[in-house]
Amino acid sequence: MNKPQRPARHQAPEEHRTLLRLLRKYWGYPAFLSHQETIIASILGGHDTLAILATGAGKSICYQLPALYLGGLTLVISPLVALMKDQADDLNARGIPAAASTGTLSYRERARIAAEIREGRLRLLFVSPEKCTQPGFLEILASAPVRLIAVDEAHCISEWGHDFRPEYRELARIRKHFPSIPVIALTATAIPEVREDICQQLGLAGAQVFVGSFNRQNLTYRVAGKKNPLGQLAGFVGRHRNEPGIVYCMSRNRTSELAGKLRKRGFAAAAYHAGLSREERESVQDAFLKNAVQIVCATIAFGMGIDKPDVRFVVHYDLPKTLESYYQETGRAGRDGKPAECLLLYSSTDAERIRNLPAHDTAGVQVIRQAGKKLRDLCGFCETTGCRRKFLLAYFGEVPGWKQEGCGFCETCTHTLRPSRKGSSSGKPRMDGRHVAERGVPVPAG
Repeated sequence: MNKPQRPARHQAPEEHRTLLRLLRKYWGYPAFLSHQETIIASILGGHDTLAILATGAGKSICYQLPALYLGGLTLVISPLVALMKDQADDLNARGIPAAASTGTLSYRERARIAAEIREGRLRLLFVSPEKCTQPGFLEILASAPVRLIAVDEAHCISEWGHDFRPEYRELARIRKHFPSIPVIALTATAIPEVREDICQQLGLAGAQVFVGSFNRQNLTYRVAGKKNPLGQLAGFVGRHRNEPGIVYCMSRNRTSELAGKLRKRGFAAAAYHAGLSREERESVQDAFLKNAVQIVCATIAFGMGIDKPDVRFVVHYDLPKTLESYYQETGRAGRDGKPAECLLLYSSTDAERIRNLPAHDTAGVQVIRQAGKKLRDLCGFCETTGCRRKFLLAYFGEVPGWKQEGCGFCETCTHTLRPSRKGSSSGKPRMDGRHVAERGVPVPAG
């Protein structure tokens, strides 16, 4: 396994001053966040680089700033069309020439982007993994001054990851076309096995690996037994009245149902899922960003790339599929560094539903086994009577930085749990309605 290491190259003072000037000029930030400058130094030194940084840690700066410094074209590979467009629009608004080449573009728009590539007028080009390996697109890139390749959401390349996408496996081919161009792979969630697999699958020879802390100290993690979930949700968001938050659901129908019931209780709520039209999704997103909508009830389609720092709570109304998904989704809370609360409603019924989901047609035995292990890990997190933060950090291979047994902030560290008479399948206490009430999450009678 590649271990975190420092760049082999010393950064010159002039380079540091130039990078800092660009950071201030285009993004308005007075200084770099943790790991950003060392990651950038690795790239500028020509090293392949793997960056594992939590949501909100500033991953995009790690390739956008080098794109400005290096000149030429930086190719950014991303699986999310909406996110690609949002990032390109944001960069253009900052005065940095960027474009997103997606399947939704007209012929005229595709021709315009191709001309900008050939003429060297773009600094960043966002493409999908399918697009970047097409012969016609590679032919266009052949004459372009490509300086850097960035692979976002890099965990998608690994069968050990929580969101494996077979099309990502084709990305190794792009190295054959640009063998001397440094590659940076980025993700917010990758356990040690996934990090190793990313380097292997992308052919990152001698990669510099940087792993930030997974400890979001401002987030409080709570897990409650799922008893009368609508009442629990209403009681919870009632304590966060007029504060923005996200409620994650397993199905599209559930998002619409919950949003409607919350509106009847006086909350400004809206539903968001992939089945809505693009205009409807953009309308909900815009209303949430402008605080016209307080609560978004959403599937996992919502949240990626949404730059709203003041989300004060994230609720998982249904069980997420993996701890990686849970960590990534809760990471959308408290990006401003202020306290935020994360509540997960847990039931063995939800776990069984996930266990019985049909496997992907291309899934092998190893993938299916891995999915089962990830579900057991997630249930272990929900059922533990120990520190939840410590459990989460250990899952990602991080040793807690505090000396005491618990963190003092998750509900298992701040409340004493009494085990119910009937234990869970793991032999650990199952959380019932009484425990939920003890944690300050109202459980209405009946």
